[in-house]
Amino acid sequence: MDNTLSALTCAVQEAISSHKDWLTSLDAAIGDGDHGINMARGFEAVTAKIAGLPAETTPAALLKTIGMTLISTVGGASGPLYGTAFLRAAGEAPQEYAPPDAQTVQAMLGAALQGIKDRGKAVSGEKTMLDALEPAYQAFTEALEQNRPLSECLEAACGAASQGVEYTKTIAATKGRASYLGERSIGHQDPGASSCYLILRTITDFTKKNAEVS
Repeated sequence: MDNTLSALTCAVQEAISSHKDWLTSLDAAIGDGDHGINMARGFEAVTAKIAGLPAETTPAALLKTIGMTLISTVGGASGPLYGTAFLRAAGEAPQEYAPPDAQTVQAMLGAALQGIKDRGKAVSGEKTMLDALEPAYQAFTEALEQNRPLSECLEAACGAASQGVEYTKTIAATKGRASYLGERSIGHQDPGASSCYLILRTITDFTKKNAEVS
């Protein structure tokens, strides 16, 4: 198993756990109040699971394990949505023991995005994680078309995702538990979009740091 991807997974788990209360407070305002708790539990299960994977585990198999674990351990809608995202990304991931390049990461992001759309029957503008992930994918693609390196493509994606999170404050929720509040959900940022940004930010920072070391 690629130690870099294993370490990245642990970094995501640590980021989610350290922001658990923040994510939960966001969800308490417009949802069930358990998003941070559920996500932390899911990624704790993920790190425990991948610790037992054999050395020959490929990036694709690692992502598949993450997806299946999230589906089985994260409550609410987040488990199936994030799980599907990782499973679809696995289909585009390398089948050999090497970190993915920028073109592969773009394909993985696109597959994850489509997986969430398919599973959630959702589109951008409904106050969901798509409002962070879709602009992130578009920004990544635009940077890639400019032949920018992976770290810069990811940084562009993070900037767009951050703007997407801010955008969710300006719109009413039309999906999930938050949709029950209607116009009262305006002014609150979506917790799913927030955790999506947090994951992207962690991946970006990890990738940049790893590039500096290597």
